Amino acid sequence: MADRRLKGKNIIITGASSGVGAEIARLCAQQGANLVLLARRIDKLIALKEELQHHFQVDVIACQLDVSNTTEIEEVFQEVFKQIDRVDVLVNNAGFGIFREAHEAEVKEIKEMFAVNVIGLLACTKMVLPKMIATRSGHIINIASQAGKMATPKSSVYAATKHAVLGYTNSLRMEMVRSNVYVTAVNPGPIATDFFTVADQSGTYVKNVGKYMLQPHDVAKKIVNSMLTQTREINLPRWMNIGSVFYTLFPQLVERLGKKAFFKK
Repeated sequence: MADRRLKGKNIIITGASSGVGAEIARLCAQQGANLVLLARRIDKLIALKEELQHHFQVDVIACQLDVSNTTEIEEVFQEVFKQIDRVDVLVNNAGFGIFREAHEAEVKEIKEMFAVNVIGLLACTKMVLPKMIATRSGHIINIASQAGKMATPKSSVYAATKHAVLGYTNSLRMEMVRSNVYVTAVNPGPIATDFFTVADQSGTYVKNVGKYMLQPHDVAKKIVNSMLTQTREINLPRWMNIGSVFYTLFPQLVERLGKKAFFKK
């Protein structure tokens, strides 16, 4: 029997136009959830909305949103709130990275990564928290990264943004205990999405780790299964998370032994 835990729930997903975000939307719709799809590519959102409404009896709102623009975030969320009375789950999925060594990173790129991965995530969360606190229910799911636990060469800025996301998420989780709102961090390794068309323009990283990449559907399934449950973290794949734990305990040793592998980006 299908899991109907999410039936009738209102779920907002940023970065919903493709990859993990789109897969989350499909899985939620299968369970009868109503969806708010947010992303920059409105054409893809509309196509996904039509797909979901064709196959499932759910309400779907699609809105164009650039999460790097905090004014736009406020305006779009206020419009969404005119159409839904509560928010049950917010999935902060929007994000991007560019792999460069620190001295090569352009200030413009640095600002853009922090604007999307950190400030945008915080701003979207801030919009829904009052509603969740008022109803004493809800779930914030922040897509971070294994890079937020263990930084590697050529990902200094991206790792810094994901460290920030994890710090915010951990603090928010403790604050929200009083309001019965769940907060989950998702820390995936590399996923086979178009993320790497921007992050890894040389193709080197994908070539070296392609066979180890996670599939978007598998990651989305783990996330959807955690919705409205008290799940602290989702770490994928397990073997990579073991490396992150080992790094926390023995950072100098890991940096020395893993030096060659880390430079495969």
